Amino acid sequence: MTPEVAKQASPKHHFSAPSLPNDPFGIYIHIPFCSHICPYCDFNTYSDQSFRIPAYAEAIVQELQLWAPRFKHRSADSVFIGGGTPSLLEPAHIASILDACQDAFTLAPAAEITIESNPNDLSERYCSEVLGAGVNRISIGAQTLDRRGLRTLGRLHEADQVASAVRDAYAAGFENLSLDFIYGWPGQTLERWRSDLDQIISGSVGGSPPCHLSLYGLIVEPGTPMADAVHRGILTPIDDDASADFFELAMSMLAGAGWKHYEIANWASSSETLSRHNAIYWRNGDYAGVGAGAHGHVDDSRIMNHPAPRRYMELLANGTAPVSNTEQIDPRMAMGETMMLGLRLLEDGVSHEAFAERHGISITEQFGPVITRFANLGLLASDETRTRLTDRGALLANSVCAEFL
Repeated sequence: MTPEVAKQASPKHHFSAPSLPNDPFGIYIHIPFCSHICPYCDFNTYSDQSFRIPAYAEAIVQELQLWAPRFKHRSADSVFIGGGTPSLLEPAHIASILDACQDAFTLAPAAEITIESNPNDLSERYCSEVLGAGVNRISIGAQTLDRRGLRTLGRLHEADQVASAVRDAYAAGFENLSLDFIYGWPGQTLERWRSDLDQIISGSVGGSPPCHLSLYGLIVEPGTPMADAVHRGILTPIDDDASADFFELAMSMLAGAGWKHYEIANWASSSETLSRHNAIYWRNGDYAGVGAGAHGHVDDSRIMNHPAPRRYMELLANGTAPVSNTEQIDPRMAMGETMMLGLRLLEDGVSHEAFAERHGISITEQFGPVITRFANLGLLASDETRTRLTDRGALLANSVCAEFL
């Protein structure tokens, strides 16, 4: 993949759910290695196995070929290398994986190709080399610019390293850069959150604002070190009302700065920088799930890989697919997932026409009473063409969406 192809401008996008059977698919590649496991993290990650990276990259190349027949007549609109910490990989590993994607699939000419990264892994040279390998979008896990927050979240970087990472990525030639932040961490105040948002919007982080923001409310997941600290009284999580205040502050400040709030947790600076890969999930679309613990979705099947990297690599070395489980999604569940995911798309929501084409039944016939009930409560807006969350509904999105499952 040449840098010239990788840097083609992305067209403007609007996303409505659900996707249709012949729509472009996505490729998710999971890198489960980290130098350190954050106390809130419940992803499939390992902190003591980075020595496996070269062999793991080769296993990824093998698995990509196994997925190829499932998408023979369709094009891929995105590749997302997530984790874990993909920025632990050398640019040569990234290049070999992306070359394998080109060999196995038909990639759209301006496909969105993203790598997740930690701020303290990035330099201008590294960014330049992964850009040359074919990556055209970088997502940096900042989480907060507040030093107390960084320590509470167990992050190993400092705020100035976030600024350096942004500066280096832009200097290397990246034109599409996203930052991830977490709000609602124990001890955070609205003023601390406002400070983070002010610095992002003003461009004081690295000299220019990012193109995209993902803002996640902290969830204390069972079984994590943070959950243990909460149980022991070491940390006190914020309550739901306070979390809503953080969310509303972000909505207000970013709207005032002209950002597009196109999905519950995601904002874009323009229509060109909406996340095309994540939109595949929200549209209940198809994607190859490659790597240890990765999940894929195709033809109403959910495919799950073995989570342990060693076992994953052993199976592929023996010529065996690394799948641990396959779940068939029945029509009722598929419709519920279309609503649960599609309603997260705040601007476009769920298309009535596409729903009927995808599921063979009208949305009102399947969910009319539920839609009417939430519309009467001011949580949904529904007309002849689409159903979507209202601003008030966005604050209660989890509760509303769960009603469709």
